[in-house]
Amino acid sequence: MDIHPQIWIFGGSLAAILLLAWLTAWLKLGGNPVIASEDDARRLAGEVWDGYSPTRIAIDANGLAALLEDGAGRIMLIKRHGNRFAGRILGGSAKANLEESVLSVSSGEARFGGVALAIAEAEVWADAINGLRDKGHA
Repeated sequence: MDIHPQIWIFGGSLAAILLLAWLTAWLKLGGNPVIASEDDARRLAGEVWDGYSPTRIAIDANGLAALLEDGAGRIMLIKRHGNRFAGRILGGSAKANLEESVLSVSSGEARFGGVALAIAEAEVWADAINGLRDKGHA
């Protein structure tokens, strides 16, 4: 019985993909990191902006994002991006909308985007973010 060469190529490619998937799991690469505590949020904020010292922190119920505010009134949005976290200091173009108990935050940067957070005091955070337009933060 002759097997077409394309079938051998497909089978070899499939075997290689499965081997790489197994190797990735065995090495514990990737994963689904979460922000589990305020200490995690502080550490991530320090990675985004050296010296950023939050005085108020709200972590999403699923641990996928967080909002932090420092003593100067700067608000940082941290969200999961793949298997890492990315963050931005929100400026005057940021917007927040509250629907039921979910706060949707748009960073105002097309490349960074936004995120939906289930947090305590969502209305207070929405007012603070929308108030950035009035404060003239860049």
